[in-house]
Amino acid sequence: MANIVIQIRQSDIEKMKSHYEPFFTAKTPPGGVFSAKKNGCTITAYRSGKVMFQGTGNEAEAKKWGKPAGKATSSKGGKSSGLPLPADISTLSVIGSDEVGKGDYFGPMTVVAAYVKKDQIPLLQELGVKDSKDLTDPQIVKIAKDLLTFLPYSLLKLPNEKYNRLQSSGMTQGKITAILHNQALNHLLGKIAPEKPEAILVDQFAEATVYFRHLQGQQVICRENVFFSTKAESIHLSVAAASILARYAFLKAFDDLSTKAGFTLPKGAGAKVDQVAARLIKEKGVTALNEFTKLHFANTGKAKRIAGI
Repeated sequence: MANIVIQIRQSDIEKMKSHYEPFFTAKTPPGGVFSAKKNGCTITAYRSGKVMFQGTGNEAEAKKWGKPAGKATSSKGGKSSGLPLPADISTLSVIGSDEVGKGDYFGPMTVVAAYVKKDQIPLLQELGVKDSKDLTDPQIVKIAKDLLTFLPYSLLKLPNEKYNRLQSSGMTQGKITAILHNQALNHLLGKIAPEKPEAILVDQFAEATVYFRHLQGQQVICRENVFFSTKAESIHLSVAAASILARYAFLKAFDDLSTKAGFTLPKGAGAKVDQVAARLIKEKGVTALNEFTKLHFANTGKAKRIAGI
């Protein structure tokens, strides 16, 4: 049976708290006021005023307190490649993976795979999980800290020095990205074993055939139930959660690099980045770019010209 969510006033939350106190469970989820289990029905109240009823008799239990707030819906995702997406993928237990930092001149590429079980989807919705591009950095930090307390994940952060070494050896950014996704997925599958997800969803950066071609020669290639889609964060919250955790790790690494530089580094790859990179060259020498940047970006040449070298 589907979960039922109602929206009530804080004063009613207090009444519910007293009513369900004899049935409280040991754990209250992040953002929660209480969690109780009565006659097979789990009742979870949140600080936002939402209350979720799950399990046996949830409809009757919810009716005691108010009308359902309506079913949560997600917008349609983008185009998929490879296997067609299962029609019910948004409701399945899924490992999602996403990457950040690929288009930033400063800072590392960061890939995260995250596992979201179907019964955790309402909790992630309650915590505000959505595509990290639609969240501010402070919101990302707050949500990520909640997710880290309970969500299985695998994080891979590629230092700029290693990225530059791989790229200069002839490896394309697409191949590097595919290898990182594959490694993160395999690491996470190992963590949750013997449990298996019902699907694996990769935020698509290449056609499936190209993705698997990039992985030729890898010792272990994750292929079972792997799906690809653009805008995958709108298809399943596991990808959105992965996006948030990757962005959080990227922001921390970015702050560390700014501290090393002695001044704030800008994100992206625009004209401001060229100016700051030129300053880095003047203060630390051109060889410092290897630690701080992705050298093959056009910003390197522009920064050198600004710095007069």
